[in-house]
Amino acid sequence: MNPSPSRLHATTVLAVRHRGQVALGGDGQVSIGQTIVKAGAKKVRKLHGDRVLAGFAGAAADAFTLFARFEAKLEEHRGNLPRAAVELAKEWRTDRVLRRLEAMLAVADRDHSLIVSGNGDVIEPDDGLIGIGSGGPYALAAARALAAHSDLDAKGIVAEAMRIAAGICVYTNDHVTVETL
Repeated sequence: MNPSPSRLHATTVLAVRHRGQVALGGDGQVSIGQTIVKAGAKKVRKLHGDRVLAGFAGAAADAFTLFARFEAKLEEHRGNLPRAAVELAKEWRTDRVLRRLEAMLAVADRDHSLIVSGNGDVIEPDDGLIGIGSGGPYALAAARALAAHSDLDAKGIVAEAMRIAAGICVYTNDHVTVETL
């Protein structure tokens, strides 16, 4: 069974491409059921020589598996983000073990921002904004408003939109990590 964005009650990850900058942020909350077990987890990271940003929503162990597989695909395809994402999505969808993973990835480089899922989805939003996880829709809505009506840069939009999402979604906190390119 593959996750849908509404089933991932684990986190909020937001990617913003704005005015030539790229930022990706994630909250730090780790929940098991209704209980918060950690507040400062790091769910975003830089990959491939700090040229690619990646963040996950879903089960932590599954996400670490996906990060490792995705980084291997990036190496295999010499940093070509769209190709690596498509190859990961194909493998994720068809591999007996991988297709049971409960996670989604948001990935970005200087040219592309993509959502990658176990359903075989590789989606590049038209506006360069991505929100995944339980608080993703809230962070995404806030980022769209901030991008259109503020003077904030990409990192500032991510930080403020994540703060807004943390005030709405019980599975999102305000211990935010933001990485930029």
